[in-house]
Amino acid sequence: MKPYKIGYTTGVFDLFHVGHLNILKKAKEQCDYLIVGVSTDELVQQYKNKQPVIPFVDRREIVNGIKFVDQVVPQINRDKLAAWEVLNFNVMFVGDDWKGDELFMEVEKEFNQVGVDIVYFPYTKGVSSTLVKEKIEL
Repeated sequence: MKPYKIGYTTGVFDLFHVGHLNILKKAKEQCDYLIVGVSTDELVQQYKNKQPVIPFVDRREIVNGIKFVDQVVPQINRDKLAAWEVLNFNVMFVGDDWKGDELFMEVEKEFNQVGVDIVYFPYTKGVSSTLVKEKIEL
């Protein structure tokens, strides 16, 4: 039996790579139903100040095609509590590169009050969309 009923994770999922696959697989191993928020192009532009290489509709389709994913939703802002109010998940999965970040310290406090756990997964070393882009540019 899995420890959680409904899990949630988010990401840009630009230039989909094995690190993305690892977090989705590990998340699904811990929950019966996995919801994935894919960041819209506008959101990525807003907080990363750059456009994704792959457009939102394509990134959403790629993530939707992964067997570990049960539902894909657009992530239009970074308000995790607002997402919980709509989706009613009982755990959020996050890469451990976010642990200790101001945003997630606040999210932890908010989720603590409503009984939602945050599970941090180890970041897949040596792979990221940024590194993929750098290799392409060489």
